[in-house]
Amino acid sequence: MKYKDYYAILGVKKEATQDEIKKAFRKLAKRHHPDANPNNKASEDKFKEISEAYEVLGNVDKRKKYEDMANDANLRNGSDFDPAQSRYGNVRQEQRQSAEGNDFSDFFNAFFGGGGGSFNMDDLFAKGSSGNRRTRAYAQDGEDNEAEINITLREAFHGEEKKVTINNGRSTRTISFKIPAGIKSGEKIKLRGQGEPGINGGKNGDILLRVSYIEDDKLKINGLDLETIQDIFPWDAALGNEMQIETIDGKILVKIPAGIQTDSKIRVPGKGYRDTHDKRGNFYIKIRIVNPKPLSEELKAEYLKIKNSISKNQ
Repeated sequence: MKYKDYYAILGVKKEATQDEIKKAFRKLAKRHHPDANPNNKASEDKFKEISEAYEVLGNVDKRKKYEDMANDANLRNGSDFDPAQSRYGNVRQEQRQSAEGNDFSDFFNAFFGGGGGSFNMDDLFAKGSSGNRRTRAYAQDGEDNEAEINITLREAFHGEEKKVTINNGRSTRTISFKIPAGIKSGEKIKLRGQGEPGINGGKNGDILLRVSYIEDDKLKINGLDLETIQDIFPWDAALGNEMQIETIDGKILVKIPAGIQTDSKIRVPGKGYRDTHDKRGNFYIKIRIVNPKPLSEELKAEYLKIKNSISKNQ
């Protein structure tokens, strides 16, 4: 009898968690399911093989028995193995009888033939009236698909309508959806039922769109706080002024205090970004003092007077 490496069959490591084993099985089962591969003997055989592997590894008790047996005998996939020489191979007659007619291998039936488990191949296959194999309905949910979508801060803030084109290798389609207002970069938008189709009545998978912000030249985000740079002329910095400043949701009138310096910040509470619960951060205005362009000869003369005046008073 040939030893079967169920981990290799499912393509998982021996340290895999039960969730990882289940996920690997679902992926392979969908690919090789007889309903998706009609009249394909190779796919049917592969489906039986992965189903047998999951019957063991998907059951905690059977998995432990399988691992203990493999460790004791130091077995590898395809190596010869005599169950009669193993302390795990005490196969009773009733176990042999209960295994008759199932689609699992002799290796499986030698150790687990009478155990029952997470599912049975008889739930997946049945004999038709002609005696030929046919598939029973076996519902399997479709897989989720993931993609990245780039949006602006303003689109994320306001929650605008968008369209995304999905190409799964078989077809291309365009889906309209609404961005949840206040979504953050790195979060995901779920488009329910738009993923891979289910089999035999299984529900369709979802599309998960991971949000990434397009870099904004005017607005920077830090948590829920937003920051912009505002250029002002030297006389506004020295004397103070009132200016209209563009925020993420419209213009506001801001007072520039007299004597403000470059890199100083003015805080406007509650005018920053918002989260999905409509809580808002602060809006910071970072001051940058600039000269007008071009600098006229007349203005240069005025600057010279100011310079000389300051020099005399120092």
